[in-house]
Amino acid sequence: MAIGIVSIPKASAQIPLSPFLQTPGTSGDSDNRTISGWIYIDGYQVFQIAATTGNFTERSRNIQQNLNQILHNYLNSTEPEIQMETRTLNGLPVIYINDQYLMTVTTEDARLRREDPAVSAIQITEQLKRALQRAGTERTSEILINQAQIAGGVGIFMIVLSGGVYYFQCRSRKKSQHPILPIADNAQQLTTKLNQRQDRDLKEVKKRLFQLTQAGIWGGGIVFILGLFPYTRVVQVVIISAAQVPVRLGFVLLGIYLGIRFTYALIDRFTSTLISSGILLNSETSRRMELRVSTFSGVSKSIVTGIWVVVGILLSLLSLGIDIVPLLAGAGLVGVALSLASQSLIKDAINGFLVIVEDQYALGDVITVGDVGGLVENLNLRITQLRDGEGRLITIPNSEIKVVANLSSGWSRSDITIPVAYQNNIDDALELLKQVSAKMNEDSYWQSVMVAPPEVLGIDNFGDRGSMIRIWIKTLPLKQWEVGREFHRRVKIAFDEAGFTISVPQHLVWLNEEKSLHSQVNGKSN
Repeated sequence: MAIGIVSIPKASAQIPLSPFLQTPGTSGDSDNRTISGWIYIDGYQVFQIAATTGNFTERSRNIQQNLNQILHNYLNSTEPEIQMETRTLNGLPVIYINDQYLMTVTTEDARLRREDPAVSAIQITEQLKRALQRAGTERTSEILINQAQIAGGVGIFMIVLSGGVYYFQCRSRKKSQHPILPIADNAQQLTTKLNQRQDRDLKEVKKRLFQLTQAGIWGGGIVFILGLFPYTRVVQVVIISAAQVPVRLGFVLLGIYLGIRFTYALIDRFTSTLISSGILLNSETSRRMELRVSTFSGVSKSIVTGIWVVVGILLSLLSLGIDIVPLLAGAGLVGVALSLASQSLIKDAINGFLVIVEDQYALGDVITVGDVGGLVENLNLRITQLRDGEGRLITIPNSEIKVVANLSSGWSRSDITIPVAYQNNIDDALELLKQVSAKMNEDSYWQSVMVAPPEVLGIDNFGDRGSMIRIWIKTLPLKQWEVGREFHRRVKIAFDEAGFTISVPQHLVWLNEEKSLHSQVNGKSN
């Protein structure tokens, strides 16, 4: 990009806008204010003119057309000569070049230069003479050949430089290797994931920078070559003029995009450092650590993205020449009004921040809030979104979360109740359940899922289905349902083998003869 900017010729780099797209300066506050603009030869600024708002466009166009015709006649003349003549008409100097009318120097032109009209006419004629001589010299065969050689050298340099950038881009695509840190295995796995995210973000930043460099090399080189020749210099000026606003906005958008990506990489790097230092190693399982890190990283990235977007909007307004100070003042007043009108949003943000800091729950947890519950799919400073067992997405504002039950924080428990029919021997049933628990704990897979061996607590209650025996099985987070289903399966098989019947709700009905019942009602006995 530095090449693309520095390589623009000095004269054309000074041109703020195309000669066909005048951007005049202004002075005065009335409707007939005076504005100014430039007159060009071969894309070079020659002199300035001034006029009122209503007359400037027509006057500028007439003077530019007259000058173009004078330049055409001068270049096509067999013996080109430059004869400058200043005549006086109605007390104002009138400029003629080779007996062709160019312009009348007005009081506005003189006021622009802070000189008398006659002195301003002399200054304009001197500038015109130098510009016409330069235009004629640039069109000689010797100069054109020399410029063509320069253009060829610039083209070769562009190809070599672009190839070098492409070579370094290919080398940078190699994957970076991160050393395995001497910490727990679960932390190593999580650190590897964070490093992969960091590498992906940095690679994206490098990729865009390389693309920007290639665009700067070729774009700057082409614009430079266009400025070498008088026939194409106007095209250079038009490109520079037309590309000013898009290039400014493009730089802002690209800078914001790269800033967001680079910030993402810094967040992942910071999180990886926290894990490596052991600050986040207070969880009992790698699953919990991963949930906390994912939540912290996601919320931080969303906040940073919002900040970068606001900065991008302000920079875009600045690049367009808009004064943002009144906008910031107005935004402050609007912010106060919105803060008073949207106190619930502030409560949501504060409560969401406390949820994340206190680790009440995280992404991937299963929670119950009031009458609803499910898997936490999305968590930010404003809302919490749950996916329940029927697949419904439930959205809860964070300010509405007063009491939350986390079913997967640290560890979980499968609370199982086994009914045993009254006709079965209760001691044999308890012994059988202990054997099932022991065999399940000996299984390698289920042993890795269960935090502790199953506990047969004993008879918890007497119900219509029989004696209710309670079993607790402590498991890893979110594994309690899987463990409970397996335990029920094993109990059914063991009961079938032992001849125990699965109890069902039972009702005892007493039947009496109608006559006997009638006699008892009347106080008589049979």
